[in-house]
Amino acid sequence: MNQFELFFPRVAVATLLPQQDLPAPPPESSFPEAERDEPFLFEDVEVEARVSYTVRLADYSHPAADAVKVAEQRFRREIDRQLGDDVVEALRAFQNASESSESDLSKAEIAMARRWAKAYDAARTAGFRDLGETDEAFFDVRPV
Repeated sequence: MNQFELFFPRVAVATLLPQQDLPAPPPESSFPEAERDEPFLFEDVEVEARVSYTVRLADYSHPAADAVKVAEQRFRREIDRQLGDDVVEALRAFQNASESSESDLSKAEIAMARRWAKAYDAARTAGFRDLGETDEAFFDVRPV
């Protein structure tokens, strides 16, 4: 076996077979997308209105900046997994719930604030997993 046969086995097998044994290529009409000659226009794509956010590990003194970056990435990955596209909405609901009384909030806002608390706790655990003792450190999440 040579290098060509290793990386391109179908082509190598096809060259060894007689021409009459090869299957006929499908007719061009079976590929409807090939009939269109129009290029894809990005102007036609609707952009979703998303609010992004930043995550920063605050009050943590660690000599290696890579450890902090990895912790922030773990935190963000976990909170995205828990809340999906509702991260900023849940954060705002939690902030509103902490600044106002329960009678001022709707049931949806209270439920979203509870989701934030649960997701933040899971993300904090994931973020601090390999950092060791971190008494005063916390993850600061802010909408951009």
